[in-house]
Amino acid sequence: MRDIDRLKDVLLQRMASSGKYETGVEGFFLSRRDETGLVEQGLHTPSIGLVVQGEKRSLVGSGEIVHKEGQCFAISVDMLGSCFVSRASGDTPFLAAVLALDTCEVSRLAGKVRAADSGRNFGRGVVSAEADAPLLNAFLRLTELSSEDDAAFLAGLVVQEIYYRLLTGPLGSCIRRVFLSGTRGNQIAGAIAWMRGNYAQPLRIEELARRAHMGTSTFHKYFKEMTMLSPLQYHKRLRLYEASV
Repeated sequence: MRDIDRLKDVLLQRMASSGKYETGVEGFFLSRRDETGLVEQGLHTPSIGLVVQGEKRSLVGSGEIVHKEGQCFAISVDMLGSCFVSRASGDTPFLAAVLALDTCEVSRLAGKVRAADSGRNFGRGVVSAEADAPLLNAFLRLTELSSEDDAAFLAGLVVQEIYYRLLTGPLGSCIRRVFLSGTRGNQIAGAIAWMRGNYAQPLRIEELARRAHMGTSTFHKYFKEMTMLSPLQYHKRLRLYEASV
């Protein structure tokens, strides 16, 4: 049986109805939706996910990203936007597995792995691609860790492998541009982290640009490319989000 088919079986066994299901692995959860159109808005934190069945769409700024069955998606910085399941039914529900990223650990590994780069030096904060066989298999093994003892001894090893597969797989060059120290993506990510921690303060784009070691116009350009929002739009939406939680 293919790993994707095995994952469908395991997730259907674990989830009898729509909802978000915690697992025995910290930061790892499963999701099922039997209906389409329910929009979830808010702040989406760094994570890697696998769409096992169905289809989901992310809306950020003026951009839309479609996550199809068999694809993995990665969120590398705090992203403000909305998402909704666009393909699901009671007979064939939307199924997904999502793992929160330990950004410090991914950054550490990004400086160690050797991976081909497409030549570009930047990328978006949300990316999606077909999941390759090694990543699918690692997600399957993490999902199958059912006992507390197994999770305690093996989960950390499988999570490390997932990070490695992420950095060396189809999305690797995009992710490394964000987590590798000294890259423009990493500098923008640092500015976003500062904004998150200081959202109540007035926005001073020139100061943020200096923190990112960029000119103001360059900072604005790359910030919008990563988040699909201008710094001002991001700041306003961040304040609205923080006021609502």
